[in-house]
Amino acid sequence: MAHAYTPGLKVTDWTTLKKKRTLPLKGDVVVELNAAVKPDDVVARTFLPGEVHPLNVANILNIPPEDVPACMLKREKDPIKKAELIAETKGLFGVFKSRVTATVDGTIEMISGVTGQVLQRAKPVPVEVQAYVRGRIENVIEAEGVVVATQGALVQGIFGIGGETFGRLQMACTSASDVITADMISDEHRGTVLVGGSLVTGDALKKAISAGVKAVVVGGFDDKDLRTFLGRDLGVAITGSEELGITLVVTEGFGRIDMAERTFQLLKSRQGMEASVNGATQIRAGVIRPEVIIPGEQLSSESEAPEQTRPGLSIGTPIRMIRQPYFGRLAKVVDLPAELTVLESGSKARVLEVELDDGRHAMVPRANVELIEG
Repeated sequence: MAHAYTPGLKVTDWTTLKKKRTLPLKGDVVVELNAAVKPDDVVARTFLPGEVHPLNVANILNIPPEDVPACMLKREKDPIKKAELIAETKGLFGVFKSRVTATVDGTIEMISGVTGQVLQRAKPVPVEVQAYVRGRIENVIEAEGVVVATQGALVQGIFGIGGETFGRLQMACTSASDVITADMISDEHRGTVLVGGSLVTGDALKKAISAGVKAVVVGGFDDKDLRTFLGRDLGVAITGSEELGITLVVTEGFGRIDMAERTFQLLKSRQGMEASVNGATQIRAGVIRPEVIIPGEQLSSESEAPEQTRPGLSIGTPIRMIRQPYFGRLAKVVDLPAELTVLESGSKARVLEVELDDGRHAMVPRANVELIEG
């Protein structure tokens, strides 16, 4: 078999991107079609229902559940404030009354004469969706969100943590093999997307957080530092929801791995420009890649570079492993057997023989590799 298709990471200096920005539930779109937007511009907003806080009024007042409705000073859907009186008993001769006060700001959701419970609904939680990238509104999805179109450079990583952010690109290293250490980071880097070479140390990442760095883009990261940084082992679920104060995008893999020279030079050529970064990662069905987007000056489709046909997988093709036990390792294809091979799990799959970056050869399922795309 001469070649086969496999997915790969994209690194391109000019492409068109369309980002769908939608609310978790119906709300209001606050921008118009064709409007120019910045990354922090709000494009849609809504309100999530507040949490429910139960109160066992029957127990507090020491009365039967069926007497609770008669003791309520508030009715269902009435607004309440924290510490406001909402129920009381008649007492003895108008004194010695037992009272219940609200524990949250919000409304009375339900009053039950069966359980004696009163449910309080906290105030709705406002939710706003930002544009994320600088561009224009190409499409408005009524009551749901928008599609933001932009053109510029795109760098996809193999792994990331942390959510969406943006900032000015700043080179921390002079070569793709350099390591970002803590002493290289200062308050001057506040608000920037810091680009490194082969590695960022755990201490440097902590220093970056304290210095107000928005994101770090680097070739490699030590898996032990990742475990220490997160405070736990990373599961198989999607990343990107971590609230760490910074976003990390790893372009090559775990350990000290030089950033691909083309990637490094592309980011270096955009130094000082605004970049949008997202560390969300999922390497399973419905693949999600961490990304760095650097919008260009023009937003005209006439300036878009022609789309290139994605190459197939063939002998000599440079690839990257995307699953254990070689996750993040670079290799090249040396053979593509046509027949199915029985794996350790007992299932059959097409495999390929690769030569790893240390010279060793291994047989791996084709689903476990990806092209290193340009």
